[in-house]
Amino acid sequence: MPKLKTRKCAAKRLKQTGTGKYRHNKAGARHLMSTKNAKRRLRLRQDGEVSAAEKKRIKVALPYGL
Repeated sequence: MPKLKTRKCAAKRLKQTGTGKYRHNKAGARHLMSTKNAKRRLRLRQDGEVSAAEKKRIKVALPYGL
């Protein structure tokens, strides 16, 4: 059986934690930051966790993990 290809778009956007969960950067933190309050900007800095519904798609996109 041939080797499976990794989806590079997913590999560049996601990080895998030690427990096997996937983390991603939050959307909306690129520009227009002056209109967002400090609490919102602080939350946007932190990584978001991939939902359980998306986990199956990510396992197909990243067959060998990260």
